[in-house]
Amino acid sequence: RMADDATAAAQQKQQPLPEGLRQRIAAADPPRPTSDESDMDAMLRDEEESDAPQRKPRESVGRLTKMLPQGSDKMGFLDPLIEMVPEKWRNWVVRGIFTIIMVSGFSFIVSRGPIALMLLVFGIQFMCFYELISIGLAVYRVYDLPYFRLLSWYFLLTSNYFFFGESLIEFWGVLLRKDQFLHFLVAYHRLISFGLYICGFVGFVLSLQKGYYMRQFSLFAWTHVCLLLIVSQSFLIIVNIFQGILWFLIPVAMIICCDIMSYMFGFFWGKTPLIKLSPKKTWEGFIGGAASTVIFGLVLSYALLSSPFYVCPVEDYAVDNANCTIPSSFQLREFALPKPLGWIKPKISLYPFILHSIPMSLFASLLGPFGGFFASGFKRAFKIKDFGAIIPGHGGLMDRFDCQLLMGTFVNVYIHTFIKVPNPSKLLTQILWLSHENQLVIFESLKENLQNAGVLPVGQ
Repeated sequence: RMADDATAAAQQKQQPLPEGLRQRIAAADPPRPTSDESDMDAMLRDEEESDAPQRKPRESVGRLTKMLPQGSDKMGFLDPLIEMVPEKWRNWVVRGIFTIIMVSGFSFIVSRGPIALMLLVFGIQFMCFYELISIGLAVYRVYDLPYFRLLSWYFLLTSNYFFFGESLIEFWGVLLRKDQFLHFLVAYHRLISFGLYICGFVGFVLSLQKGYYMRQFSLFAWTHVCLLLIVSQSFLIIVNIFQGILWFLIPVAMIICCDIMSYMFGFFWGKTPLIKLSPKKTWEGFIGGAASTVIFGLVLSYALLSSPFYVCPVEDYAVDNANCTIPSSFQLREFALPKPLGWIKPKISLYPFILHSIPMSLFASLLGPFGGFFASGFKRAFKIKDFGAIIPGHGGLMDRFDCQLLMGTFVNVYIHTFIKVPNPSKLLTQILWLSHENQLVIFESLKENLQNAGVLPVGQ
């Protein structure tokens, strides 16, 4: 009989419980994770919540970002005049006035040469980084976290040193005509850069506080994403300046033209929405801006490509900006026309840069705006209208230069793919940095190759 009772009890255990009873049991005693890793996660979470300081109730993202400055049509002492303009035209007038001011100021800086342009890029980089970091601070409400702002700007400086150290030292060496200018910084550049970054990394780890781990690591990631978007692309833009001011000026002017003409076509004739991320963007403005940018790029390229000031690389410009060797991209060449056009005229004389301006203008007008769409999505994610309020009618600097960063990267890729050739001056400088024994090895190898090619007679 005892065996029968045990068998019955076992069968009863195997029978499934009613659904309602099983749900009541699960609600009263929820299953706990059984793995050691899950147990450790729960312990850490409980410890963090118990040690966290008392916080205010969580606020919405929209309310948190209201503290950020937003763009407006206010112009200070000119506000009484602007208020007389109909509301529909008010933003148009303000944007037009400050567009003229910005274009005039940019033209003046361009006339000052590559050093002024590099300082301009650095200034824009710092302001864009400030606007993005300010959003992170506002959203996460961590103004009381120790050293976050200090570490963010420290990482910005170390990143700039890593990206710009070697190139800027070489640039100033050319200006000063010194082959060994700050050579020790070039020789140990990566070691110094890594050491500086490690100092910031250690400082961040030491600043971690219980109860704020998730927020601090989120802001750490935020800082590095901003560095990737801002510093790396501004570095590529400055590298474009080294190739010649025109490789910087023409793409920037194309983006400016595309922005202005897209706004005007959309304002006067826009009816068909283009993309939900930017409700004000229309197909009419997009197409009108693209056509205008291609025409504008061809005209401006032809007007400036004959000036050595704009086309000479930095190495030649530093020596003499009027008598440098004009790069082949800016010299008149003959091109054979394909059939059936070749039957009418076999060859045509063109400047290669005119042909290069076409893909740049197409990118600026067709793909460049997606940098603006990306920025619009970013602002919608954090429920803000603009990145800042430094430019009336336009917003922050990031609102104006979101497309420029993408355009500068494309131009750098285009130059390295289709244009750039080894620079003899730069190669000679690098050879002079070698020891005398290695210089002799290069000399003998070069001499042998020239003799085999018949350029030098054998035996000399």
